[in-house]
Amino acid sequence: MTPTLVLVSEHHSDTLREEFGRYARDYELRTARSSAEAIEVAEAVLADGGTIALFVTDSRLPDQPVLAAFHEWRRLVPTARRVIAAHWEHFITDAPGLRVGMATGKYDAYLLMPRGVRDEEFHNAITDLLSDWGSTAVDPEVVAVKIVSPAQDALTLGIRDYLDRMGMPSRVYDPDSEGGRFVRELLPDDVSYPLVYALNRPPIEARTVRDVAVAIYGAPEDFSIDQVVDVAVVGGGPAGLATAVYAASEGLSVVVLEAEAIGGQAGTSSMIRNYLGFPRGISGMRLAQRARNQALRFGTQFLTGWEVTSLEPGRDGAPHVVRTEGGAVAARSVVVSTGVAYRKLRVDPLEALVGTGVHYGAAMTAAREMEGADVYVVGGGNSAGQAAVHLARFARSVTILVRRPSLAETMSQYLIGEIDHNPRIEVRTCTEVVDGGGEGRLEWLCLEDTRSGERERVDAQGLFLLLGAEPHCDWLPPDVARDGRGFVLTGRDVPRDQWRDGLPPDNLATTLPGVFAAGDIRSGSMKRVASAAGEGASVVPLVHAWLAPEADGA
Repeated sequence: MTPTLVLVSEHHSDTLREEFGRYARDYELRTARSSAEAIEVAEAVLADGGTIALFVTDSRLPDQPVLAAFHEWRRLVPTARRVIAAHWEHFITDAPGLRVGMATGKYDAYLLMPRGVRDEEFHNAITDLLSDWGSTAVDPEVVAVKIVSPAQDALTLGIRDYLDRMGMPSRVYDPDSEGGRFVRELLPDDVSYPLVYALNRPPIEARTVRDVAVAIYGAPEDFSIDQVVDVAVVGGGPAGLATAVYAASEGLSVVVLEAEAIGGQAGTSSMIRNYLGFPRGISGMRLAQRARNQALRFGTQFLTGWEVTSLEPGRDGAPHVVRTEGGAVAARSVVVSTGVAYRKLRVDPLEALVGTGVHYGAAMTAAREMEGADVYVVGGGNSAGQAAVHLARFARSVTILVRRPSLAETMSQYLIGEIDHNPRIEVRTCTEVVDGGGEGRLEWLCLEDTRSGERERVDAQGLFLLLGAEPHCDWLPPDVARDGRGFVLTGRDVPRDQWRDGLPPDNLATTLPGVFAAGDIRSGSMKRVASAAGEGASVVPLVHAWLAPEADGA
């Protein structure tokens, strides 16, 4: 059914309907003059099997305060986005009392009701929110990749999560459905599932997520990089993407090698609200894909699905060699931005259920499968908070579990505020998961109070593990110094006995000349998207300085 936009205003509903006329082709427009009437409209839409994408309301309603109305509407349709379009007579006077509600997640945007035609700033905000709703709440209308599978098993979910992170809308088809039969007819009769048909390329029988990456982007051996590049960036998260954009824009030849999905850990975030320049927030996937497209525009080459296995240091002016499973890249400089991986829970019965109710990271695709479920999120960082807020759109309940006595030490205040004001989210401090299980998928967890040792068994259909950072750089040679936890040392953090001529390396330089580190992999980094992107940009002048002697001699 066509999604619905509910427009609510006692005196200006006709104005809103006229302004939203441009959306009438793709959405049903329904108006209401009060909060109670909006609830009646929403209940009728839901009773008919429809969906509501967006509530848009005036800042003043006749029957209750608008923030109270949002509370009722969220209870009824938690996946819908919520916007205040304040009339120009009240926009400034109502703002101070209402913007507090936006900071705590009660609604998504505070806008000025358009005063004339073609108010594109207003509609840019609306389309951003509708795009976010469409990519997270419902199956896509336009499908780039067809997945054929008789069951939502761990591999099928992993493939779809990878595609979501790469910005490729996908849908799962039963083998006997029309879409399933279409793909099956392109292959021999005897096939094993899942099948993946991507972008009109030949369909494949996928054994791993990497099979899908190779089918879409090509295998390592399909590429030939004969020339020595200026910069090889290992890792396509925010730091690596920023390095690629700034280095390529300044004329350097750049290759980015990413083993998984572009965006790294940040790419799994449902909504990053504290990134500079995005007042309504931006999903990690969109931020990553915009940065990727920006880097491509300047000539960066991306090799997705390449697992880097080793780095051979260049000697006596020879380039460094970055080796992968299917080929090698020679580079005058290397920027290590591989980021971090989530630590393992190391509870064997739960490790056996990874992909079937247990997930490492936010697992955006899995969130849609949690409707009506009781879900637990383990972790106290921003990624865990963002995952909990997103899951609360679908799950009946979301419980955040942390070993610390509070979230204040590890999570941004804006997220703590959203969590405090979300009735579906509970925080349990001084608690850890010690056991769990189920028949074929997660059904229960055992929680332990770290102070008393008391244990409790709870029903659970989802467990999302965001347990903190472990470095991912075992492929680096011993020439690159690391701290006791395995993070790369740079600048003055390098031990004095490894300084050269009594001087430490430059701020983002490692102990191996011509090799730099940026982002979460670097010892002492802030573990924030903005700081990782800043380091990625800041490393480029150091790369230039390293390459300068060679450029001068050319």
